[in-house]
Amino acid sequence: MLTAAPTQHTQPQAVAKSELGFTVQFWGVRGSIPTPGSDTVRYGGNTACVEALVGGKRLIFDGGTGLRVLGKHLLHQPDTVSAHLFFTHTHWDRIQGFPFFMPAFVPGNCFEIYGAPAANGASIKQSLTDQMLRPNFFTPLQKMRADMHFHNINAGSVVTLEDGLIVETIALNRHTSALGFRINWQGQSLVYATDTEPSHTLTDQNLLYLAQKADLLIYDGTYADTAYHDLNGSANISWESGVELAKEAGVQELILFHHNPAHDDDFLDHMEMEIRQRFPNVRLAREGMISQVA
Repeated sequence: MLTAAPTQHTQPQAVAKSELGFTVQFWGVRGSIPTPGSDTVRYGGNTACVEALVGGKRLIFDGGTGLRVLGKHLLHQPDTVSAHLFFTHTHWDRIQGFPFFMPAFVPGNCFEIYGAPAANGASIKQSLTDQMLRPNFFTPLQKMRADMHFHNINAGSVVTLEDGLIVETIALNRHTSALGFRINWQGQSLVYATDTEPSHTLTDQNLLYLAQKADLLIYDGTYADTAYHDLNGSANISWESGVELAKEAGVQELILFHHNPAHDDDFLDHMEMEIRQRFPNVRLAREGMISQVA
């Protein structure tokens, strides 16, 4: 079990009434690479970043280019900013917004940062540091003046925050070492499971455990028009795995996320209508979309 270190040198933040519940906002919903353009306006082109406001605490999942947009929003907060930032893994579309996260450059702000070692053994701190070194970037991580604490976690880690807020982790994908997260608070639950590795014949039992009776499941929908192939040659479409998982686990609502960069707004509209014929309580994530966990 991992307990977050107490923050230092920060003043208590005022909490708006809207932050006292459990809400989720999508700041980046795309996979692989940003896709700005006229044909992605409705769903958005920024890569993965999801914010959860839980009982007055801010949790951020992944730091794709959507993290830059969230950072611009947070700069307008009247008080100092604190948040817990969880990375599923360190593929580029999950970390590329971190160097442009302006609140991290502001003294007095505080961020607890969590991630598993990369495939090469690099810690989350080392992975984030490396992408900001020349010749890749011009400003090193050491220029970020916020108070930042880095936590190395692994599949099976349990992060316990204040006021009974618990974050559980599992392994999702043996190829990418991606983590899945479940947030539990006052009987409400959110599961964030992207970069999954679906099988045609078997439900991932770890993921089924994680998603059991969740109020909201955010699931990978990237390869909606192509099939994953398992070791036996069987194929399965990603969103179909999400629907079957949601049904089997008794999930209240399913949101598909991490959209393929090749899928424009019209394609995603059609996909959403098709999926709702199988599971009515499903939506496709859109930038700016807010969901209440209840």
